[in-house]
Amino acid sequence: MDQGLSGILIAGSSHVGKTTLAKRLAAALNLNMVSTDSLGRHPGRPWPSVRPPVAEYYRRLSPETIYWFLKVHHENMWPGLKRMIDGEIEARKPFVLEGSALRPEFIAPLVSEALVGICLHADADFLRERMRAEAGYLQAGEGDRDMFDAFIERSLHDNAEMHKAARENGLRIVDAADPHTVNNLFDELVRRGPSLSSAGG
Repeated sequence: MDQGLSGILIAGSSHVGKTTLAKRLAAALNLNMVSTDSLGRHPGRPWPSVRPPVAEYYRRLSPETIYWFLKVHHENMWPGLKRMIDGEIEARKPFVLEGSALRPEFIAPLVSEALVGICLHADADFLRERMRAEAGYLQAGEGDRDMFDAFIERSLHDNAEMHKAARENGLRIVDAADPHTVNNLFDELVRRGPSLSSAGG
C-alpha cells in the first residue's frame, strides 16, 4: 500500500544548496522545515561578522583537527536527530530536514518509500568559488583570507567525504552545481507532494 511520503532528508556539505532546496520544497508542499544548524552549536562560517572565539578556532587549529571536531559534533547530534525524525513520522507530521549533520552513513538506513534521502554534491572548484564570493574573499585582508581558507578547506573535505559515504551507502547523489538537475529533483518531489502534504491531516 502506498502510504505517501512522510519526510525528506537533505544531506550535503556547507554551501551546496541544502537550505535553498529545503525552503523551496517546504513552501511548495506546505511542510515544516528544520535545519540541523539550528539544533546544535558549532563554529560555522567565519563571515560576514566574526566572533573572536570563531576566529581563534579557525586560525589556531590544524585542518585535521577542525574536521575531526566537525565529525564528532555530527556524531553527537545524530541520536537527537534520529529521535526527532522518528517522532515526526510517528506523529504523521510531514517535514523536510536539511543539514550537514545528516551524514549519508546515518540517514541511508532510514530511506524508504515513505522517507526520501538525498545527498547534494558539487565539485570542489564550484564550491570554493561560491564560498569565496559570499565571504568577500578578494576584498578581505590576508589574516581574514587565512581564516576563510581554513573554513573552505574543511567544507571541501566534508564535501568529498559525504560523496564517498553516499556512494558506499547507496544514498542518492544529486549534482548541486547543475541547476537543471536540481530543478528536476524539485519537480519530482513536488509530484509526490499531494500525499506528503496531506499526510498530517
